Amino acid sequence: MSEATRAVQVRIEGRVQGVWYRGWAVQEAMRRGLSGWVRNRSDGSVEAVFAGPELDVDAMVEQCRQGPPSAVVTRLTFRPTDPPERQGFHALGTV
Repeated sequence: MSEATRAVQVRIEGRVQGVWYRGWAVQEAMRRGLSGWVRNRSDGSVEAVFAGPELDVDAMVEQCRQGPPSAVVTRLTFRPTDPPERQGFHALGTV
């Protein structure tokens, strides 16, 4: 019996740029063995896709509600998405 997998796209708002949020997300996602990416958005938010075992993805989303020590998350939204084509977890450039 295999564990259920899940992929979600997350949008994090608040003081989440300039506080090492992307680097923190990469470390946390890799520690959990997740695939996906994280990037800053020009509107000041951070966007990410997390894919992997359902329990690990859910735990990562919950961690994103707090983020690294200097972050102040005021809003987090997420929705199901397709898993990323690329393996591993990566920081992408700002869009």
